[in-house]
Amino acid sequence: MTITDLWDQKISAFQLSPSQFLATTTSESFLAELLHELRNDKANDHLKILLVSVLLDHPTILCPSSSVGEETALELLSVFSHTPQKSIILKCNVMLAITNVIICTSCLANHTKMAEDWLDLLFQMIQDTNDYRCGLSQQPIRATACDCLREMETCSPGLLSQKLEALYLLKQQETTVLHQSYCMLYTLGLKNAIRILTTQKDVTDLEFKSILGGNEGFAWKSNQLGLTLLPINMMVQVPRLPPGLDCKELKSIMSSLLEESYLQTPISQSALLRELVEVVAMVPGLSPTLFKSQLLRLFGTADVSLMHATLFMKDTFTDSLFTAEDENFLLKRLVGTAQHPLLRIPEKLFYMECILHFPENRPISSSGEESLPVLVTPRLAASLHPTVFNDSATMLCRLNLLCLVHLEADEGEADKGIRYLFEHIMALLKIIDNDGSREVVVTSFRALFIFLMHFNGMENLSEKVIDKLCDMYSRHSRLAPNLIGLANRIQEHLDDPVWSVKLLIGLQKCIMEMPPLQLTIHNLSWHLKVLKRVAQEGQITQRNTIYLLLNILINSNLCERGNWQVGNAVLAVCRNLLEHPSIDQVFIELADLLQYISVHYDDTDIKDHARFYYTLLTNLSWEKLAGVLVKGLDGGRAKERSHSAIMAENEGIASNLTVHKTNRHVLQLIKVQEEASQRSSGSSELLETTGEAKNWLEVYQGQFHTPGFGSDVNLRYNLTHAKDTDPLFDKVFTICLHFELKDSNYAKVNDIHVPCVFRDRKPPEVKVKLKPFQPYPTTLCVSAVFTTQDGRSWHSQLPDVSVSFPEIFLPLPLPPNTSCECKEQVFDRIWEAAASENPDKSAISLFCFKTGDESLADLIKAHFQGYLITDQQSKILWKVLFFLPPMCHVLLKITQAEDAIQVSIATDNWELLPFVNSYLQNITDHCSTTVTDD
Repeated sequence: MTITDLWDQKISAFQLSPSQFLATTTSESFLAELLHELRNDKANDHLKILLVSVLLDHPTILCPSSSVGEETALELLSVFSHTPQKSIILKCNVMLAITNVIICTSCLANHTKMAEDWLDLLFQMIQDTNDYRCGLSQQPIRATACDCLREMETCSPGLLSQKLEALYLLKQQETTVLHQSYCMLYTLGLKNAIRILTTQKDVTDLEFKSILGGNEGFAWKSNQLGLTLLPINMMVQVPRLPPGLDCKELKSIMSSLLEESYLQTPISQSALLRELVEVVAMVPGLSPTLFKSQLLRLFGTADVSLMHATLFMKDTFTDSLFTAEDENFLLKRLVGTAQHPLLRIPEKLFYMECILHFPENRPISSSGEESLPVLVTPRLAASLHPTVFNDSATMLCRLNLLCLVHLEADEGEADKGIRYLFEHIMALLKIIDNDGSREVVVTSFRALFIFLMHFNGMENLSEKVIDKLCDMYSRHSRLAPNLIGLANRIQEHLDDPVWSVKLLIGLQKCIMEMPPLQLTIHNLSWHLKVLKRVAQEGQITQRNTIYLLLNILINSNLCERGNWQVGNAVLAVCRNLLEHPSIDQVFIELADLLQYISVHYDDTDIKDHARFYYTLLTNLSWEKLAGVLVKGLDGGRAKERSHSAIMAENEGIASNLTVHKTNRHVLQLIKVQEEASQRSSGSSELLETTGEAKNWLEVYQGQFHTPGFGSDVNLRYNLTHAKDTDPLFDKVFTICLHFELKDSNYAKVNDIHVPCVFRDRKPPEVKVKLKPFQPYPTTLCVSAVFTTQDGRSWHSQLPDVSVSFPEIFLPLPLPPNTSCECKEQVFDRIWEAAASENPDKSAISLFCFKTGDESLADLIKAHFQGYLITDQQSKILWKVLFFLPPMCHVLLKITQAEDAIQVSIATDNWELLPFVNSYLQNITDHCSTTVTDD
């Protein structure tokens, strides 16, 4: 596998999940690897572009602070300067990465030296107009430089406000295709400069002209304003300059930009027009008629972005720029384009939305709601009538538009149009009746919803729709979810639920009148869903529903078959019936139904539920019954006090059945400090110590053939109360601790059960067993469910438990009576293997620090006592071995040199080296000097 393939896999893993990737390393280490590879002259451009893409996508993850961002940008600038001239694409990507890092890590906002130097370099690049110095091949570099400057100006508005004259001259001199980039850069700088002026008081002609003629340094202080997009619409006041300023020069510049705009691409033209519209809106001395010469060209455009810019212009200036004739022509143009056969569906839908939200010169309503322009008459919109041959999105959009048209039309035209739309709806329902596809069914019901939202008040049409739907349901019971959804949505959006109630009554009647042969198991499940929804309506009598259910259970073999799904669906209907306001009228019938189910249904769970509902029905009033069965607004359990007690008002049984949630931590896990000699993997067995010349490494490794050997890390914690908890929680019982892992480096941790925790007693000790897949640091999210003295159950989140790298260390998994010679032989063999065998996994490293003899002895006693392999009396060489499950080793040889302490490191997993280095750094941080050599 090549280096490129390895980096491709590594970057793909990082892009897929940065947090999971960084669980095995650190952002600093990964960033250092990236930059090192970028400086590698042997790496090809394709690989380097791949590496740079990481900084383009995730700059803040790899550069969490401004200082790191500045250092990274300096490294990238060095890579940029050493990249050959022929590597154009790579140089452009590096430029974008530098700009991205500078902006995202706040180097630009903090005015760092790196940001200032980079801006100067970019400005020098764009001064090579027409490629006189660097040649045509370097043109993409200048284009990228313009893009970088525009991005920095966007993120720090006003940065270029003192360089407008220089930018204007560069724009005028540029005659290549990059003229467009220079125009965009200058226009953005001009708009932001004028916007800054609007925040000042008493702007004079001199100040105004100085902006246009500025040729100084970058305006760093202006970025503190935090400018946002202008709130340009008819409802918000636009910030404006004071009237009376001399705008001749600005008007000349605006005219020049507009005259040249047709040379640009449509997207660039659209962005340019929006910027210029905002400039005119802020300067009272400029008239919107500046854009008059562009209207004819814009009216005839087939580009979506230019049409959007035109409508933005019309929304901003209304009749100051657009006459009534212009408005009428533009609307007709939109109607014609919305049905153009050569346009794609998304573009047609865009033009339909433009018609619905057309910015009129004199709008009747300014509420912002969807309303039809006055000029859109039935005659103008006649060509937009929906047909069954339209695609789903187009048909629904057209139907909505035509409903609005005919809703506001004159009586004669409205009747004709509504009749056409109704026939269209009935045609869609007929297609469903002939076994239409799922997409057709969904589209048809959406169309029906749109129609009913506008014309539900027309009783004649509403009744016909209900009759048709009920007739269809009698043949296609699979439409039950669609019909229930339609009834729910209509009820949500209309103040009067009459139509939904009529539909549900019709469906109930349809089910009652069905012949027994149609009540198959498959169809019955759909019918029960409908009846469940019907039972929620207090205006509908439920006696027929109960009779139907009782007849089906008595006269069929449903009870003998004991189908749990069907039984549960029947009970769902019964549950809604228990909450029905007219339950007193059907009390006996419902009781008979529940009792029959509790006795004859061949499923224990269904029987128990039926018996429970029967108990509630026969012992509680309707008010209490509704209180017990009520659900929260989010569909979950009701709040604590919304339940009624089943037996008495003051017993609080319902409250005891609810699991409450605490607002703060109640319990916490505190790590128990233990000696290394007390820790083990719990799996070592006695080894044979007889015989000579035994290969102890083979014997040691042979232990791992036993399943589960050396695979667990046992951590001990005290379960105590958190600080400042409510006295209610001073005594908690039957605690269940649940653990969730934040990464995939460990197996799932089993729940731990603790009988009780009292504040005034010694805290109980719990042992958390971790089974690593990879021995890396991790974090455990801990929660607990427990009971208080009053019988209530509570759920509480505990503070997260961090498992550090040293906590995973275990002594060499050998019996305690193993001789020092045996341990040392195993140590030496593992060291030799790490030094000479698989270089892809093993690694050797060196760590140095300065300290005195006494402090070294103290250091070894404090941190390595339980992991020493050599005799403790040795003062020359100490051998230390850390075992990390499932089968990793970190070996240390500590020696006293003349000027420093040397710690030689060997490991059979090189990915552990960053963690080992950090560990050694932490325990020697009191020393004056530390050096690491990998």
